[in-house]
Formats: sequence, C-alpha cells, structure tokens
Amino acid sequence: MPDTAAAMDQPVSTNVSTDRPSRLRYVVQPVLCVVAVAAALIYVRVADVDESEQRSLGTSTLLTLLREHLVISLIATVLVSVIAIPLGVALTRGSLRRYSKPVITVAGFGQAAPAIGLIALGAAIFGIGRTGAVIALTVYGVLPIVANTVAGLDGVDVKLIEAARGMGMSAWSTLLRVELPLALAVIVAGVRTALVLIVGTAALATFTGAGGLGTLITTGITLQQNVTLVVGAILVAALALFIDWLARLLELVAAPKGV
Repeated sequence: MPDTAAAMDQPVSTNVSTDRPSRLRYVVQPVLCVVAVAAALIYVRVADVDESEQRSLGTSTLLTLLREHLVISLIATVLVSVIAIPLGVALTRGSLRRYSKPVITVAGFGQAAPAIGLIALGAAIFGIGRTGAVIALTVYGVLPIVANTVAGLDGVDVKLIEAARGMGMSAWSTLLRVELPLALAVIVAGVRTALVLIVGTAALATFTGAGGLGTLITTGITLQQNVTLVVGAILVAALALFIDWLARLLELVAAPKGV
C-alpha cells in the first residue's frame, strides 16, 4: 500500500518540477528588461556627464526617441503581416503551391542583404525620413512570416481537412475555421520573430533621419559620449527583449487548446 501511494505521488512531483522552469521563463525576461532600464537610468544620474549628454539623456528626449522607435517598428510589423500572411496562405493553395519555395527563397534575400544597406536603399528611393526606413524594415521582416505561414498550413493534418470538406464546408470555410486556427501558433511565431528583428534593426533607421533609439548610439559614437552610447545600446536591447516577451505571450494565447 505505501508503494502504491508513492507511485501515485511521483507524477505530481515531476510535473511541478517541469512546470517551474517554464513559469520562471515568462517572469525572468520582463524583470531583466526592467532592471536593465532602471540600471541605465541610474547610471545616467551617477555618471559624470556634461551638459550636452544630459540633454541627450533627458527623460523627455528618451520618451520621444522611444515613441519614434516603436512607431517605426509597429508600422513595419503591421505592413509585413498584412503582406506576408496572405502571401503565405496563397502559396499553399492550388497551382500556386509550386511557387512556394522560389518565393521563400526570394523573400530570404531581404535578410541576406545587410540591414543598413536596405535602409540606405529605402532612403535613396523614398527620401530621407520615416517612409524609406519603414519600407526597408518591412522587406527585412517578410521571410519568417511567409515561411511560418506556409509551414503552419502545410502542417495541418490532411485528414482534418478532408473531414471538414466531407461535412460540406467550402474551401474558404475550411481555411478559416480549420486550417488557420490550427496553424495560428506557428504563424504567430513567425510574426514574433519578424517583430524582434524589426525592433532591433530599427536602431539603424536613425542613419536616414527616421529617429528612434539608435540616435543615442550614433550620437555616442560621433561625439565620443560613452554614457550616451551605453544607455542607447541597453535601451534598444531591453526593448527588443520586452517585445519578444509580449510576442511570446501572444504565441501562448494563439496555441490551439486541446490539440
């Protein structure tokens, strides 16, 4: 009888031990981001900086640069999602399926090219400012969303699709009610990857006059202001990690329940 009780208790302790690291993973990341930002702000207060650096690292300036960075990143992410998800869906339909690999290969050129080169090309075509940077970042983020959309839809069990069609559902209804919900977690993972790439790369948009937190890095390098450089690098990294955490939560919510 004691042996039976011990055997019954064993799975419970195993589940607790395996769940704990996964829970900690969702707590530690945002805490580290907050600690990093707080440490950077404290560093500004205690460091020996001149009046020019104080202006660059003032609260109002930092908030303005953060807003510019987020606006550029979010616009690019929305644009790339609107373009890449329908494109990925189309590449899993009918005769277009044969073009999925070539299109994904072409989309990979966006990430194969240096990010600064894409942003410079965007500025050359669309002029200095936000527009060229947003379009360049959109091109940069196409690949993971297209690839994950195709992979997610191709990974749906064919028997489920056939069962839905056998129940009288149209191809469009099957896509919306069966395929996309089951592939949603994989698609969201692609959006998350693209979002983190865009947020990190958006620091380069300052070279074309689009603003953002990258301004702190370029200012620090140009004027040899080490405090400004360090704070800018920390803020960009912390923002990318925090966005990754938010996207990870969205990915959890998007995961199909009971499948």
